[in-house]
Parts: sequence; structure tokens; C-alpha cells
Amino acid sequence: MDILLGLLAIVIVLGLAFLISNDKKNVNYRGIIVMIIAQFLVTWFMFTTTIGRTIINGISAGFNKLIEFGTEGISFILGGVEVGEGGVFFFDVLLLIIFFATILSVLTYLKVLPTLIKYLGTLISKITGLPKVESFNAVNSIFFGQSEALIAIRSQFRHLNNNRLYIVSASAMGSVSASIVGAYLQMLPPQYVLVALPLNMFSALIMASLIAPVNVAKEDDHVDIKDVSDDKSIFEAMGNGALEGGKIALIVAAMLVAFIASLELVNWLIQTVFAGITLQQILGYIIAPIGVLMGIAPGEVIEAGSVMGTKIVTNEFVAMLEFEQMLDRMSEKTVGIVSVFLTSFANFSSIGIIAGTVQGIDEEKAAKVSGFGMKLLIGATLASILSATVVGVFI
Repeated sequence: MDILLGLLAIVIVLGLAFLISNDKKNVNYRGIIVMIIAQFLVTWFMFTTTIGRTIINGISAGFNKLIEFGTEGISFILGGVEVGEGGVFFFDVLLLIIFFATILSVLTYLKVLPTLIKYLGTLISKITGLPKVESFNAVNSIFFGQSEALIAIRSQFRHLNNNRLYIVSASAMGSVSASIVGAYLQMLPPQYVLVALPLNMFSALIMASLIAPVNVAKEDDHVDIKDVSDDKSIFEAMGNGALEGGKIALIVAAMLVAFIASLELVNWLIQTVFAGITLQQILGYIIAPIGVLMGIAPGEVIEAGSVMGTKIVTNEFVAMLEFEQMLDRMSEKTVGIVSVFLTSFANFSSIGIIAGTVQGIDEEKAAKVSGFGMKLLIGATLASILSATVVGVFI
């Protein structure tokens, strides 16, 4: 029954994306089917085979080792500062972003990541029929943040019509940056965070291909990785990466202060009229129907739905901090589904981030991004639902 409900949820999600499509006649059905099959194969392989579980454990162990290295750096700058039993979120989680951003910057300077991303993108383009730029951007969005992923294809912006612009923006919003994956792993089960990375890449492309189909001429479909880094040496790459990581950590901290405080304010206002009711509970009831179809147990769906709703109206960190407190009392299936749903940038604030990034690249196209901002959020949220539902089928 759970599998049938999951398949029904997938059909509903695809149907909703098709209903808001800009060009229903030119949808790339072959590419969509190929990507859905790829999602099921990746999830099956990683969760049900010995080799797949070994790979997940190996990657998780690698991240944990990197976290240990990052913790050494954090311990050095904290010196004799005493931290209570519960730890300090900024010290224990956010400062790790600096180290991960440094590693990504060095790998980019050495052309390791750009080359890997280019060839993975080319492979995806060949098996799905999607343009190379869109495929490259989708893979790039696994490793880099929304702004960095779009800046990496800035030379191609002149070729992007509205639908192509929607696809690259949807990929940026529907995925996450590898620089903050280490922070996610401190709050959620590693296997679900790691499987969400490739699944979200495919889900974002699937939703975007339904909502904004494209057909690109070969002369307008070229990926160039020559100028992906302006660093002149590995030490400059390390320094710039550390500075970028520090900015991200401070931005996340500032956003958490603003969003958590605002959420408390909204709840206080609601409770002055409806005693005992919170915005999270309201969102939980709204999301509950699709949550049941995704595979969440009826007894857990209101709480789980409240976390999912919180992520959409605030950001994934606020929701993860809330969900972290629930992990012990939730079933494994619910934990997996919600964890995958939370592992993406699909929230209201991302509309502004993407529009602001495009503004710096091409002012005219920034206005277009702002115009389809809500459709972008809907598509990215549907992508998160799709990824989480696929995982739910295998738990």
C-alpha cells in the first residue's frame, strides 16, 4: 500500500507541474522518464545493495573526517572558551562551513570539480536530451550555492530565453551547496542527506522540464570551464574560499536570528486570537494530505508537515533545528522522507537570492526571474516532494 501511495504522490506531483507548464506540447517526456528511472535506480542501489550502503558509509565517514579536521581549526580559535553540554550551534555547525568552502575553492582552482561537473553534465545531457548548459548547471548546483552555480554559467546568459532561465534557476533552488552539507550532517541522518543530493538534481530537472520545456540549437549549447576561478595560486584559493565560507556562516546565522525571531512573533500574534495554535501546526494540517501520500504515518504527519512548512516559509536550517528535536520519536520512514525534503534551498528567501544574483549578471533577465518567482518556488517544492517520495518507497 505504501508503494502504491508513493506512486500516486509521484503522479500527482508530475500532474501539478504539467498543469502550470509554459509549453505542454513540447515536454521532453523521454528525458523525464529516464530521470525518474535514474532516481529509483540510485535510491535502490544506495539503500538496498551492499555496495551502495558501503559507498554511503564511506562518503559519510569521509565527511566525518573532514568535520574532525574542521573542528580542530574551530577549537584553536575558541581557545579556552567553555561550551555547555548542548554545545553552541554557531561554533559546532556553522563555523564548519568555512573549512568546507575552502576545500571546494581549492578543488575548483585545480579544475578537479569543474572537469568532473562538465563531464557528468555532458553524460546527463546525452541520456536525457536536455541542453548541456542546463545539465552542467544541475550538476554544478550539487556542489555550489545558488549564486555560485548561476555565476558559473554567466557567459551563457545571453543565450537563455525565459524557459532556459527558469530551468537553471530551478536547479539552483532545488539543490544545496556542498559547503554546507557538513552542517546538515550534524543535524540529520547522513544517509538521507547524501542520497538527497543526486535525487534533488534529477527532481529539479524533471519539474523544470515539465514547467518550462526547452529545445536548444547546437550552436547555442556550449559549456566553458576555462574561467571558473580567478585565483592565481592555491593559497589565494584557500584564502578566498575561507572568506567566502565565513560570509556564508554569518549570513546563515543572521537569517536564523531573523527567521526564528519572526516565527516566534507570528506565533505570538496567532495565539492572541487562537490560543495554543502555531503557524507550524497550521502548515502541518495544510501539508498533511500530500504527506500521507508521500509515506508519512498518519500519526506523525501533522508534526512532519509542520517542519516541512516551516522550511518553505523560512529556510532549511530553521526546519532542521526543529526536526532534530523530533528524530527520536519519529519512525525511520518519516525521518527519511522529511530529511530528504529539507535538504534543498526551496524556500521564499531563495527567490530573492536568485533574482539578486541574476541582477548582477543581466538586469533584464533579473526582472524575468522576479516575474516567475512564485512558479520557481512551486517547482522547487514539488521537486523536494518528488525526491522525498522516491526515498519513502525504499524505507
